Amino acid sequence: MPSYFDIVPDRLDANTSENNKPDIAWKRAIYSVVFESHTPVGKIFDVVLFLLILSNIFFLMLESVSAVSLIYHSWFRALDFFYMIIFTVEYVLRIICVKSPKKYITSTYGIIDFLAIFPSYLELVLPRMHMLMMIRSFRLLRAFRIFRMVKFLDESRLLVVALLRSFHKIIIFLFFVLLLTVFMGSFMYVLEYDKNPGFSNIPQSVYWAIVTITTVGYGDVAPVTAGGKIMASFIMVLGYAIIAVPTGIITASAMRRGGDDTIKKVEFKCPSCGKGGHAKDADYCKYCGHKIAEE
Repeated sequence: MPSYFDIVPDRLDANTSENNKPDIAWKRAIYSVVFESHTPVGKIFDVVLFLLILSNIFFLMLESVSAVSLIYHSWFRALDFFYMIIFTVEYVLRIICVKSPKKYITSTYGIIDFLAIFPSYLELVLPRMHMLMMIRSFRLLRAFRIFRMVKFLDESRLLVVALLRSFHKIIIFLFFVLLLTVFMGSFMYVLEYDKNPGFSNIPQSVYWAIVTITTVGYGDVAPVTAGGKIMASFIMVLGYAIIAVPTGIITASAMRRGGDDTIKKVEFKCPSCGKGGHAKDADYCKYCGHKIAEE
């Protein structure tokens, strides 16, 4: 089972570790600005960078609207070039100011920073790759460091570990659901194919079963026969039960993990009421209130 530091890579900012801090004075000055968000200048730099990333994403989304893009095409081109230069300069500064550039480049943030500028240069060769610049949205993860939110990542540890512990159970469950949808889709094909063009083949019927059992219900295909409607009603009800299964698996795993981490229970019983399961540091019985610390 991987540790928390494997689950949350680099604790989101291993590249800012003291081990990678430069020895040369001018590099230290740059380092304090681009990496150390706890300093006044570093905080300003990170906030400005954060706002630039947000504005870049906003303009990319706006550019995807054809009516707006046709009118302001030249402005969007200029803005793309501006952001490309800014983010490239920032990336280069991060590389030159650290003691070990390789450590930064291969870190979580280093990879994200590279991916943020790579599509800009790729677009020069492949214009259709323009919208890949939305990858820059991942740089908003810096908000955890900028606004000192890293401590909240500890709260996610329980959920991530629960997901990993439940992985095999969830895979088995999804495989069962897949088999179920293939069976039900095939059965609906038998019931509907000669009366309903929406169920003209088994793949189409399986698609309908998946949409129905997940409670999405697009409505593009619907049964018309009495048998088909009865079968559809059964699948709809079954869908609600199926949704609850993975949630229960993950919740049970999370509670089990949480109990292991926080509630170290012991099996001694209260001499007054005879009930056990008390916390290790309990002074009184949680059922009857009898003092049990000395016992």
